[in-house]
Amino acid sequence: MAASLAFIAMMMFSVALVAGFFGTLHHALDSFAHFRIHLAVLMALCALPLLATSFRLQAAAALVFAVAALATTSNALPRLWPVQAVAKPADQIVYSLLQMNLRYDNPTPKKVLSLIGRTNPDVITLDEVSAMWTTELGYISSAYPYRILCPYPNGIFGVALLSRRPFAAGTEPRCEWRGAMAIATVDFGGTGVDVAAIHLSWPWPREQYWQIGELAGTLSSLGETAIMAGDCNAVPWSAAVRRVASLGGLTIMPSAGPTWTYIKFPDFLRRFAGLPIDQVFSKGAVLIHGASRLEETGSDHLPVLVEFSLRPADKQPEDEGATALAARDLPGAPRG
Repeated sequence: MAASLAFIAMMMFSVALVAGFFGTLHHALDSFAHFRIHLAVLMALCALPLLATSFRLQAAAALVFAVAALATTSNALPRLWPVQAVAKPADQIVYSLLQMNLRYDNPTPKKVLSLIGRTNPDVITLDEVSAMWTTELGYISSAYPYRILCPYPNGIFGVALLSRRPFAAGTEPRCEWRGAMAIATVDFGGTGVDVAAIHLSWPWPREQYWQIGELAGTLSSLGETAIMAGDCNAVPWSAAVRRVASLGGLTIMPSAGPTWTYIKFPDFLRRFAGLPIDQVFSKGAVLIHGASRLEETGSDHLPVLVEFSLRPADKQPEDEGATALAARDLPGAPRG
């Protein structure tokens, strides 16, 4: 009886796991993809005891499938040890971008401001910028005078972009009409780079699929050199994130690792069993050197700090993926 129940559970997990690989056929199937790691682990746990039963062949096949499924998510798997970053260029300036989902009702906003002060990023992309955050962010206006805040219709899930560096002369920052994206051309030492903050809705049965379609024009308007970060509410291997990258002509940066879980769960569960849904995209002259998850700041998301430089015009990448090199949990990065 126990073996039969384990077999039924294993098959249920395998069906859901398979469904996630067909997310391009329908966005409902893509919802399963977000839990690929969890489904693969659960299926493997059900399969292990079945190796000693008459279901051993099915169990062995399930274990092989679980390993293969996990291999497709290797860039986002949590690590127990630090990974050496891609070497930083000695002859180029290294810039930093801080991506944060602030959480609209964050009870500890001063922890956010403190983290910003300690990391001192060049640009900041923010999600869930509620009315409360409009006031809190005003306290750092002298440090980040160049900014654009884009409210969402419900007044909660707006986005914002803050910069220590000026916006390029002759350009104006802009908001996507529903407040899901903020874009500004930032002057990095004489080079204009389109920097964007994005916040997508939840996957099916919510409106994420249709929202991405509405953002198609905004994404395609990004300049030849751009970096975009945000809470995509979707994992990097999902059809949703790949669609966003395709619409913007962007490369997805290898994930910094899990960044989100239910806010009442402990931080270690977020880091090792959460979902990697905060994404960074880039294209053109942007060369990403590494990304690290920082300590929690009262949100259900972990902040992500990205370091990047701008490739000189005479040095083109050998392939498009070269713009998205990254390492996870850089040595010395603050931890929660």
